[in-house]
Amino acid sequence: MTTPRPTTDLSADEARRIALRAQGFLGAPDRKGGVRGVLRHLGAVQLDTISVLARSHELIPYARLGSVGRRTVEDAYWTETHAFEYWSHAACILPVEEWPHFAFRRRAYRGRPHWNHELPDGAYDQVIKQLRAEGPLTATELGGAKRTSEWWDWSGAKVAVERALMYGEVVCVERRGWKRVYDLAERAIPDALLHDELDDTECLRRLVRLAGQSLGVGTRADIADYHRLKGEQVDAVIADSGLVPVTVEGWGKPAWADPAALKTPPRGRHRTTLLSPFDSLIWERARTERIFGFTHRLEAYVPKPKRVYGYFAMPVLAGGRLVGRVDPAREGSTLVAKQVTLDGAKVVPAVAEALVEAASWVNCTSVRVERVDAPELHEPLTKEVTRALIAALR
Repeated sequence: MTTPRPTTDLSADEARRIALRAQGFLGAPDRKGGVRGVLRHLGAVQLDTISVLARSHELIPYARLGSVGRRTVEDAYWTETHAFEYWSHAACILPVEEWPHFAFRRRAYRGRPHWNHELPDGAYDQVIKQLRAEGPLTATELGGAKRTSEWWDWSGAKVAVERALMYGEVVCVERRGWKRVYDLAERAIPDALLHDELDDTECLRRLVRLAGQSLGVGTRADIADYHRLKGEQVDAVIADSGLVPVTVEGWGKPAWADPAALKTPPRGRHRTTLLSPFDSLIWERARTERIFGFTHRLEAYVPKPKRVYGYFAMPVLAGGRLVGRVDPAREGSTLVAKQVTLDGAKVVPAVAEALVEAASWVNCTSVRVERVDAPELHEPLTKEVTRALIAALR
């Protein structure tokens, strides 16, 4: 692919601020739009099984809006057909308006010759028949999620309903106790959206455009990663996506930006908050390091003796920078900072603020700091946390 001549040169700082605004961390939060506004703005909210303070899809709007009720978050996603779950960056909650644009992926799944699980004869038709007769059901209610206790040993019903979800005949309409609740797409998706009429090119053009808008500015790899497209898929449509080529100081690779993001300099208040490791601001490691100079790694699946920052280390965003990490836990009404990594003494007040706000959100009344990577900062951080707790109670 021949890359057009860039129309704009951006400094590294300008690119960082554009990315922060595009992701909802710079400027006044859209409280009127609420959680649904955050979902539409980001285009995808990743799901994950890990729950420490809360599950990742709850942490995403919290990080942008502040202390929004967790029940409010769930209701905003799942009521009145505002969203559906599907494979995007990973398993993600997606705005229901984007259903037609994932037709290319549904078609690819339908044409897939090999699967990890065998589909028993008659299981697919039985699942569809049962959903049609009984309405939304979990895999357990459809006949069992597993045959044994092993996580990969799915039952025939589970294989069938997951295959139907990938094909688009079935939709996950909510999570109930972390179990998917399935319903027929013909009932769950509005009629105006329930079609696969768009060809692959149109689907890809739309998703590339959305990724560019959600990122603000990104390389080919950044844009492809957002909805897990292939590089050649991005190449095929980016010239017609509406994104414009730019150069970014220090990036060393061609980049594209949302033209709307270039029209107005990004200004406003920066959020100070803990970030889920699955937050779309930081979910791509190479981009996070390029923009913030911050090496991020989820260590939940790393053997405990080899962990450096902790099981679920959450980066701390303050002043538009990533200034540290907190590995949190909860003990009753106490938020425990099991391990804290700080970028010097100057960030102690910001990290304390993030800890206290997070504690309040999950109904914890106290915060305990256990370990700080720089031992001399343990006492200053503890004192700052105490001060912030007292101030929050006033």
